[in-house]
Amino acid sequence: MLIKVSRSTAIILTIIFFYGCQGNSTDTRPNIIIVMADDMGFSDIEPYGGEIHTPALNSLATNGLRFTQFYNGARCCPTRATLLTGLYAHQTGIGHMVDATPRGPGYLGDLNNQCVTIAQVLGNVGYRNYIVGKWHVSRSLSNSEIHNWPIQRGFDKFYGTITGAGSYYDPATLTYNNEPITAPDDDYYYTDAISDSASAFIKQHFNQYASPFFMYVSYTAPHWPLHALKQDIEENEGLFDSGWDTLRQERLRKMIDLDIVKKDQSLSIRDENIEPWDSVNNKSLELKKMEVYAAQITSMDKGIGRIVKTLAKMKVLDNTLFIFLADNGGCAEEFSQSTAWVRRYGPILTKEKKEIIYGNDNDMIPGPADTYQSYGRNWANLSNTPFRFYKHYVHEGGISTPFIIHWPKKIKNPGSLYSQPTHIIDIMPTVIEAANATYPSEHKEIKLTSIEGVSLIKSFNQADLKDRPLYWEHENNRAIRRGKWKLVTTWDGSWELYDINLDRAEENNLVLEYPDIAQQLAMDWETWAWRTGVLPKPN
Repeated sequence: MLIKVSRSTAIILTIIFFYGCQGNSTDTRPNIIIVMADDMGFSDIEPYGGEIHTPALNSLATNGLRFTQFYNGARCCPTRATLLTGLYAHQTGIGHMVDATPRGPGYLGDLNNQCVTIAQVLGNVGYRNYIVGKWHVSRSLSNSEIHNWPIQRGFDKFYGTITGAGSYYDPATLTYNNEPITAPDDDYYYTDAISDSASAFIKQHFNQYASPFFMYVSYTAPHWPLHALKQDIEENEGLFDSGWDTLRQERLRKMIDLDIVKKDQSLSIRDENIEPWDSVNNKSLELKKMEVYAAQITSMDKGIGRIVKTLAKMKVLDNTLFIFLADNGGCAEEFSQSTAWVRRYGPILTKEKKEIIYGNDNDMIPGPADTYQSYGRNWANLSNTPFRFYKHYVHEGGISTPFIIHWPKKIKNPGSLYSQPTHIIDIMPTVIEAANATYPSEHKEIKLTSIEGVSLIKSFNQADLKDRPLYWEHENNRAIRRGKWKLVTTWDGSWELYDINLDRAEENNLVLEYPDIAQQLAMDWETWAWRTGVLPKPN
């Protein structure tokens, strides 16, 4: 059944009245909101040194806690699987993407039965659970097979998309609970719809329930295609006119001033595949790409501001654990008009029946619904300042994310920074402790895999966390981080060893100077890989 909604602010399909409990419950456990950006670099937003104005995120950072060495899972699906379950992605069955590969149970492309989601855990202790936005942890895109859709994985309400990308004006697989719906024909914009739905769910919750809630707000912004509203693009015009070379240097200076990186942090060498800004011929088109990308973040930040305002009006902001992060580093993916895989994620025509022009190899200005472009390697290198590499890779540029926690009731030193290495596996244990919940040993008589991370609650008071190694594998890009040491390789390379305390830009490979350390870390990585389902891999 197709359900057509009239406007982006009315997609909940019910009229929500602003009255009721308004947070006056005797339950003192916090509400919990996790907000995830998609394909956004480490240094794009203002609290981490970027040019893009983000007043909502600025406020959360000023009144909260920023982590400077928090890591994600390098790409959309693995990160989301880990966030939802507290396991390494391979332990959930999503070691790659939502497509099965012949590599074994770690790569089935579907959440397995040996894991449960945050929603399933919190539902056991009385939380109501909501999700808006991108799901992308189910192999099935049809509601004929929904065993791994949000409602079947513990959420009470869902508005969003099952797939991972698509038009912001006419998103594919748009769904309300378990029913496919269509976007309206008027002023619909997906980022706004996600934000407005989140606010509406919150209002509705306190109209109906006295219990706390968990909400997962999963934006597609600023993932390609470069689709943004005119007013948001205009707000970012001129911000990037000095070009990526100068801006990388300026970002690094700001990051040093903000203590996001150490004062002696170096800037990684510009990617050899990127030409110097002074040599770029069509600067105006390149600038427009970055302005549209920035506008996507602007829209997201405005939406986060509306969500925060809703929490404040309901008088629950002080006791809401609010987490913000990105799923991977800036995305260097380029595509042409002939790139077939991109066309899977978008329609042939706009809702006004205009042909959509796919690809970056044209002179079309991005932003409108009839375009379908990415900002590419050139700007992704800026987004990931000062690090190397991008989404997909497990060098610092691929796995480093802004990570902001806002919880006025618990964070004692607002505006502070936390520098100990932490990982997305830590979100589930943090939420469990905050909600006074317990991770189950089994679900529906199936034994569950034990969660991997540690709670971050101690960090809210600047206490040290348990010292432990952290691991990655995606598309045979591999890494292990233990203390100051990081062993890392690309899919087609050999092991590299870096002292991250001195060289987070990963420019000075020490593998020949410290062969024993490299060998031990490689052995530790392999032990982890066998334990979690990364290995064995076919010849």
